[in-house]
Amino acid sequence: MEQLTVLYQNLKRRYGEFHWWNDENPIKDLVSMILIQQTTEANAKRALEQLEGRLTIHSLLEMPVEDLQECIRPAGFFKQKSLYIRSVVEWANQFDGDFSRLDRVETAVLRKELLSLKGVGNETADVILLYLCRRSVFVADQYALRLFNRLGLSQSQDYLSLRQEFTEHIKDWSVKDAQELHALIDEHGKQFRLTKGQLDESWLMI
Repeated sequence: MEQLTVLYQNLKRRYGEFHWWNDENPIKDLVSMILIQQTTEANAKRALEQLEGRLTIHSLLEMPVEDLQECIRPAGFFKQKSLYIRSVVEWANQFDGDFSRLDRVETAVLRKELLSLKGVGNETADVILLYLCRRSVFVADQYALRLFNRLGLSQSQDYLSLRQEFTEHIKDWSVKDAQELHALIDEHGKQFRLTKGQLDESWLMI
């Protein structure tokens, strides 16, 4: 879809590049993807900092659950998230945290497996696929849904409909471009929210 390419280029021109979830330690990114659920970036970052030095598969699985909960308390829902972290880390332990070992697994199969994990819903599954498994999938979060509705790019009203519609359009994009598209849409959504919906968007599709 040419319109999506135009949108991406204009967003990139305005906001630059973000390089989200690109840490040398993929387990740190994996844990971060759980911590960010239903909280702010600042709170998730505080919780992640309190886990510094323990962000390995072995350390996280050996850590008493009470200690884990205390560390991640700033991110909120710390009891549930401690279980979610254990769940995804146990999954990563099956391949020693080496995500390249999943390269031959079909995306649909991998996504189904991710969705079977405690605490992993549609959005988190796609974020893991996009950044850690390096698959060009579309993260159809609320920022994307609202933006695409406002611009008339889609009439989809739910996550899965929008995901299906636009993953098809970006399946041949580079992983880096697919990642940046997600980051740019979210950044624009945050700017739009800060202006209480008054942000000029006429430049997006020019």
